[in-house]
Amino acid sequence: MSSFPAQQQQNDAAEPDLTAPADGGDPRDGAAIVSRSLLAGLFREARPKQWIKNVLVLTAPLASGTITHRQTLGPVAVAFVAFCLAASAVYYANDALDVEADRAHPTKRNRPIAAGIIPLRLAWVCVLVLSAASLAVAMIDNAGTVAVIAVYLVMHLAYSAWFKHVLVLDLALVASGFLLRAMIGGVAAGIPLSQWFLLTTGFASLFMVAGKRYSELELMGEDAAVTRRALAGYTPSYLRFIWQTMVGLTILTYSLWAFDLGLTDRGVRWHELSIVPWAFVFLRYAMFVDAGQAGEPEDVVLGDRVIMGIGLAWLVLFALGVFVNGH
Repeated sequence: MSSFPAQQQQNDAAEPDLTAPADGGDPRDGAAIVSRSLLAGLFREARPKQWIKNVLVLTAPLASGTITHRQTLGPVAVAFVAFCLAASAVYYANDALDVEADRAHPTKRNRPIAAGIIPLRLAWVCVLVLSAASLAVAMIDNAGTVAVIAVYLVMHLAYSAWFKHVLVLDLALVASGFLLRAMIGGVAAGIPLSQWFLLTTGFASLFMVAGKRYSELELMGEDAAVTRRALAGYTPSYLRFIWQTMVGLTILTYSLWAFDLGLTDRGVRWHELSIVPWAFVFLRYAMFVDAGQAGEPEDVVLGDRVIMGIGLAWLVLFALGVFVNGH
């Protein structure tokens, strides 16, 4: 944060005057182009593709069987919007703080802030506006929802500013974002959260984060520390140990949760059957991690038809356990 003025001056000095048309035409045409480019950049910097992570707010309502209830859908929809705004605020802050490192990254240099499309000063204004908007939206639900959003903002803004360089803690803080997403659906709708649900979500989150860092390390090699300083302190074998341990714990805790839910199943044990596709989804995803191709988890999940197919099979079996057996 203390380097903000210097960064701003450097960013401004590096930006060309895009408002002047190259062919000497009407300057207003150039200004209109810049305006459209800026608006597109602001939208892209919010990373709407990343909002798919926020569907985790639906997990608690799904597990409780109340996802189709009107009194559940309303609060959960509000929580989803609040989390999208809060996450976008964090993305803006993270990219504003990492602007120089991102410019040395083969893909991150194309992000609007690193590319100079969005001035740093405007980026910080967006952080404040999006943070305030997320808390305002969360207030529509209840105090618990506001508290979860506030905790998320504090933890992840602190991560972006300071703790991303603290080994292990950086992994835990990023993983907590996924856990908070899963929790907020239950908090917003007043649904009790199972300890197995929380453990499974927590271990799965740490698996995804460790896999992402492992892939970044494999992709960048010796240059990894240039774009993410904490990677200088990690070795591939250590990150491999973490994600392999976490995938095992994720499958184990989900299995225990499924067996617990299956105790009251009548007829077909749908919950227990759902263990099979659940395990294979993570084993399939682990292939991409092992190959160093899981740097963008949402691209892996949405881009692999096998994962999508197995995931759909899991969802069907779990839903049958919830709704057919009356949970």
